[in-house]
Formats: sequence, structure tokens, C-alpha cells
Amino acid sequence: MSRREKLYHLHDILRQRRTPVSRQVLMDELGCSQATLYRLIAELRDVLGAPLEQDPETRHFFYDRSLAGSFELPGLWISPEELQALLTARQILANVQPGLLQDELVNLQQRMSQLIDQEGIDFSEHPERIHIRHDAGRPVPGRLFEDLLQALFQRRRVTIRYHGRRRDEVSERTVSPQRLTAYRDRWYLDAWCHDAEGLRSFAVERIQALSSADAHAEELDSDALRAHYDGAYGIFSGPAEHRARLRFSPEASRWAADEHWHPDQRLERLDDGAVELTLPFGSSRELVMDVLRYGADVEVLEPDFLREQVAGAARAMIALYGDDRPSAGRRTAKEAKGAAS
Repeated sequence: MSRREKLYHLHDILRQRRTPVSRQVLMDELGCSQATLYRLIAELRDVLGAPLEQDPETRHFFYDRSLAGSFELPGLWISPEELQALLTARQILANVQPGLLQDELVNLQQRMSQLIDQEGIDFSEHPERIHIRHDAGRPVPGRLFEDLLQALFQRRRVTIRYHGRRRDEVSERTVSPQRLTAYRDRWYLDAWCHDAEGLRSFAVERIQALSSADAHAEELDSDALRAHYDGAYGIFSGPAEHRARLRFSPEASRWAADEHWHPDQRLERLDDGAVELTLPFGSSRELVMDVLRYGADVEVLEPDFLREQVAGAARAMIALYGDDRPSAGRRTAKEAKGAAS
């Protein structure tokens, strides 16, 4: 039995019995140890508010009959975070091309649906009532994903043919997989690159081919991985060498203040309703993109080079949309009217 099933069974035993129940009887009924029984009793009494008492002489357990009639275990017994995790995991499984794992993935999706149904949500009957959008997600072939998982957990090196977007070049690399990272609905392989002799991140959907290198993977310390990949802002990894200070307008602060930018961020609310956000970063590429989405509602205060990068991107946008610049997509009002007719 699961923990939840044990709790429901314990509740039923105590509710139906008219006399106190001994510890040993409860352990036998639930098929659990004494330590597990005491944890279940504490959760039932202290967390869920059951009227559970213990006889001072026999130390047997019972429900206070004057309160037991009005107590029921909640039908919806799952936190929002747990529900979102289950639904997101199910959605990810639905979006990954299953490949050789098709039957296993279908069974796992069905099991997740059953877990959600047990909470009284009846998800299987109305799955359309929960919608998780993955607009910017990039699908990954199931066979490739399976091969990466096997190499990752079997600790084998792999050789990949990789098409990098930034340079628009295809290269062949031998890498030691360290971990798979899901970030903004996209998968990344964090690995030690033996050709570059350093840690690198590879967008999984850009891996064109993968083969085993028939060698054990280089094993890196987990603290070193966290320092390299998680210490700075965004997916473009590297040491957190800089700290950015951003000022959001009072209106934009209503959104920006509630966003989780980085675990080590600092947020200061100003008297005029604006907020200042400070966070560590290494590469500025992704940070510049995220600052630009707030437009004129955010100002980079520090460091100067980041401020200039954002300003340069803004100037380039102004030049792109300037009135004096001819555009193949721009038509006169007369041309637009003629096309509409």
C-alpha cells in the first residue's frame, strides 16, 4: 500500500472500531513497522486534524466519538506543486516522440492519470480541462532521447554530430554526459567535451547523430557542475563573474517582482513602486534577450558593458523599424486597399 492508502486504511479502522486499538493490531492491519505507524498517526492527527486520541493506561489508539462523526479525510489531497509536477511530467511524456519506449511511456502516462484521478480530480474523463502550453518547445526524437539516457546512466562516452546555431556549423564531438537539463520546455545535454577540454551545453534537438565511443565517461564532481551550470543566470553556462542590477518601472514591477530569475537574486522595493533586481550572470546573451522583452519598463543600472549591450540592441531595433528605411513588407494605404478588394 502507498502512504496515502495506509492513511485511509488507518482512518477506516479507527472510525469503525468502538474500542481502542493496540499498536500491534494496527501494525498488522497496515503491514508496516512501528516507526511508520507513528508517522502515519502523527500525520493523521497533527496535519489532517483527525480526532485521534491515545488511552493513557493501555496506550491504545481511538477516535474521540464526539468528534469522529464530523471528520472526513479531504477528497482533494494533493498540493498545487505536486499536481503541476504530475501534469507536467505527463505532458512531457506525451510530447516526446516515444520511439522504442512507446509501450512503456503509454503505461506510465496511464499510471500518472490514475494517480491524479485518485485525488478526486477525474482527470482521465476530462484531460482537456488542464492545458499546459509548450509554444516554444522543441521536440526531441524518442530514439535519440533514449540513447542519451542510456549513455548518461551507464556512464559511457558518446560521439555526437552537432549543428550549432550561433555559428551555423556542424562539428563532431566526443563528450562525457553529465546530466540532462530541462529548461524552458527544451532539453540540454550538459557534458564534458573532450575536444574542447571543458564543460559545454548542447541543445538536444540539434544533435544530428549519436554513437557510443566505447569508453567510460569522465566523472565530474557535482559541486563543480553546479558551480559551472547553475551559478549564473540562464542556460548559457559559465562562472558567475558579474552581477546585473536592473530597475523595473512601477507598472512592470507587478510582474517582474514575482518572477524567479535566479536562486541568488536580490530584490529591493523602492518608495515609488519600482523594484531593483540584482542577480549573478556570466554570459550576457540570454540576459540581454530577457531584459529586452520588458522594453522601456526596465533599465540596466550595472554593469556598464551590459547597459551598452542592451542599448546597442535597442538602437539596432530602432534602425530596423525607422521610417526612413525602405521595407519590402511595407505597403502604401492605396496598395493595401487594392489588395483587400
